[in-house]
Amino acid sequence: MIKNVRVRFAPSPTGPLHIGGVRTALFNYLFAKKHNGTFVLRIEDTDQNRYVPGTENYIIEALNWCHIPYDEGPGKNEKFGPYRQSERKHIYKAYADKLIASGDAYYAFDTSEQLDFHRKDHEEKGKTFIYNWHNREKGRLVNSLVLSKEETQAKLDAGEDYVIRFKSPQDETLHLTDLIRGQITIDTNILDDKVLFKSDGMPTYHLANIVDDHLMEISHVIRGEEWLPSLALHYQLYQAFGWDAPEFAHLPLILKPTGKGKLSKRDGDKLGFPVFPLEWEDPKTNAISKGYKEDGYFPEAMINFLAFLGWNPGTEQEIFNLEELINAFDLEKVNKSGARFDPDKIKWFNHHYMQEQNDLELAEAFQSNHTSLSDIDIHYIAMVVGLIKERATFISDLWELSFFFFQAPRSYDEKARKKAFKEDTSDILKTVIAVVESIEDFTVESLQKDIKGWITSNDINFGKVMMPLRLALVGALQGPDVFDIMYMIGKMETIKRIENAIKTM
Repeated sequence: MIKNVRVRFAPSPTGPLHIGGVRTALFNYLFAKKHNGTFVLRIEDTDQNRYVPGTENYIIEALNWCHIPYDEGPGKNEKFGPYRQSERKHIYKAYADKLIASGDAYYAFDTSEQLDFHRKDHEEKGKTFIYNWHNREKGRLVNSLVLSKEETQAKLDAGEDYVIRFKSPQDETLHLTDLIRGQITIDTNILDDKVLFKSDGMPTYHLANIVDDHLMEISHVIRGEEWLPSLALHYQLYQAFGWDAPEFAHLPLILKPTGKGKLSKRDGDKLGFPVFPLEWEDPKTNAISKGYKEDGYFPEAMINFLAFLGWNPGTEQEIFNLEELINAFDLEKVNKSGARFDPDKIKWFNHHYMQEQNDLELAEAFQSNHTSLSDIDIHYIAMVVGLIKERATFISDLWELSFFFFQAPRSYDEKARKKAFKEDTSDILKTVIAVVESIEDFTVESLQKDIKGWITSNDINFGKVMMPLRLALVGALQGPDVFDIMYMIGKMETIKRIENAIKTM
C-alpha cells in the first residue's frame, strides 16, 4: 500500500460540475480510500472574471449526493486552508519572486497590441508565434531578459502592466512518467514560456496549482487528459522550486455517444440526457439544465456507470457498490483511450439499482411525486411497488405501471378489447364474478386455486378467461399477475370492475 496518499479534486467555479468532473472526483476518491488516504477539495477560482455565483455549493452538494464527500476542504478539516485560491492570493507572489530570483522566470511588459502584432506577422509568413527561447531575447519583445535591471525596475516602479513568464529551457529533453500513459518524452524547444503571474496580483492556474499542491502535500495528481499538455511545465516548476513532484495520472476523455469528440452539454441537450449530476439554473439567464438526480437516477447507478468510463476491473463483473469499487480500483487498469458515453448503459445500471431499493422508500418517493396518492396508505403503495418495480427504470415509471391499483379503468384499450372480448365473454365473466363472490379467504392462493380450478374443470381455454379479466381490471393487457391485482384491490372492487367491463363492452 502507498503511504500518505493525499489527492485533490480542484474544480473551477465557472459553472455546474460536468459529468467528466464527477468522474475525475470519483477516481480521486476511490484512489484515496483504497490507500487509506485523504480526498481534498480545492476551489480554483483565480479567474474571477469567469466566476459564477452558487457554483461552489453546487459542487459540494453534487459530491455529497454521489456519496463521495471530500475529507478536507472548505469548511471541513481545514488543516492546510484556506481552500479557495482567491483567499490564498497573498501566497503566490513570493513564489513568483523566487522564480525571478533564481532565473527560472522573467518579467514581460509586452502589451496585448504588441503580441497581436507578432501573431499576425507570423501568420502572414505562414508561421506560428511562440513566446519562448527563439525570440524572447532578440529585442523584438519587451522583457527583463533584454532590458537592464534599472530599466526593468523603472517599469515596475511606474506601475506598468506586466506578467511573469516561466523561462522554458532550450535544447533539453524531458523524460516524464504518467501512471496511466507510461513514459512521455518532450522536447523543450517546442514549449512556450507560460504566464505564471499577472500584475493584478493574481497567479495563473499553473503557478497556483503547483504551489498549492506542494503546500497541501498532495502525493498524486489525478486529472483529466486535457491537462496533459501542461505536464511539462508543471514538472519543470517542481524542478525550479527544488521540490519533489507528485505522481501524475491523466484520465482519458469521455467521448460523445458516437465515440467521436469530447462529450459536451450540447450532446445532452440534443439527445435528451443530462450531463450534470444535479439540476442547474443559470443565475444570469435562468435557463435550467437537467440533472441526473432530478431525472430519477440513483447515485449508486451513476457512480457505477462513471467508474467504467475509462476503467476496467479485468473481470466480467459490472455491478459494483462503492466499497467494492474502492477495493477493486487501480490506476493501472485505467485505459489511455477515450471512453464512449452510453446513455442506455446508465439506464441499465439504474434499472438494476431500482430493484435493490427498499420498497417503502420507493413508495415514499412515488407518493411525493403524485398528489393522487397522498391519502393512500404508504404500506399499500409499498406492496404495489414490490409487484411492479422489476419493470421500472425510474420512479417516474411507477405510475404508468401501477395506476390500476389506485383507480378503476376509465377506458379500455381498443386493440386489446377486440382481442379479448368475444360473443360469450360476458357470460364467462359473470361466472367469474360468482366464483369470486364464493371465495371467503380472499388471498392470492385462494383466487388462483378456485378460478384456475373452475377454468380447468369446465375445459375452458385459459386465454378466454384471463385476457378479458385482465382487461376488466386494468383497462389494458398489462400489469403483474392477475391474482395479485385482484387481491390488492379487494373483492368488492374486483367485482365492480368486472361488472363495469361487462356493461361497457
